[in-house]
Amino acid sequence: MSKPLILVTNDDGIVAPGIRALVDVASQLGEVVVVAPDSPQSGKGHAITIHDPLRLKHVRVFPGIEAWECSGTPVDCVKLAKHVALKDRRIDLCVSGINHGSNASINIIYSGTLSAAMEASLEGVKSIGFSLLDYSFEANFEPCKPWIRRIMEFVLGDSYPKGQLLNVNIPNLPAESIRGIRLCRQADARWVEEFLEGRDPNNQPYYWLTGKFVNEDRRTDTDVWALENGYISVVPSMHDLTDYSALKNMLDKGQLTAEVTVHS
Repeated sequence: MSKPLILVTNDDGIVAPGIRALVDVASQLGEVVVVAPDSPQSGKGHAITIHDPLRLKHVRVFPGIEAWECSGTPVDCVKLAKHVALKDRRIDLCVSGINHGSNASINIIYSGTLSAAMEASLEGVKSIGFSLLDYSFEANFEPCKPWIRRIMEFVLGDSYPKGQLLNVNIPNLPAESIRGIRLCRQADARWVEEFLEGRDPNNQPYYWLTGKFVNEDRRTDTDVWALENGYISVVPSMHDLTDYSALKNMLDKGQLTAEVTVHS
């Protein structure tokens, strides 16, 4: 039986330590091809490049692993992997990360890491976004690896549906302090933001985004709660943004619905 084909990507750039750790694990489970940005692309969300040409260059970054660096966004990387680098080949799994920093709760909206995985899921590919709650470039990814392998093996199994996406966040703890894995929902939290104003050498104003993460969701079934309590959070995620409860409520009340009458 041939090995599964695993696409590895990220948003921190092809030379980030996190993607190297992910390649190490993925290469134990299948044939790995890397297509990742040539520079950091954090916070790009599901952005794609449409006004500039994209560059895709074969690079020797990971010994024995086929790797390509892309001039575009994380989503561009997945699109070029499917249509160029891996054209006419079936991708069995797409893994994105390991991100340097949290992608729990509302961060999934902004995350290039999760958007790359989501793009693969839109194409019917099983996909996982991995993040470690450590923003440092020197972050230690070793405690993550056994857990990442376990989750990848599960997703590669026959019982896991095609096109499904998992958002996996890992607490920044020693291996012996991680309490296990919890299936969660996305916490109802948000960023409270402000812009700091400065002046450039020409005395023109510029603005720098800052803010703090606020979680008022105190229920114990969320990803934020799991991470705060030493668990790896796993949130099954999807691209369908329909608010089904609001839709049902509005339909039940007959709101904003009307038939168009055509008069002869």
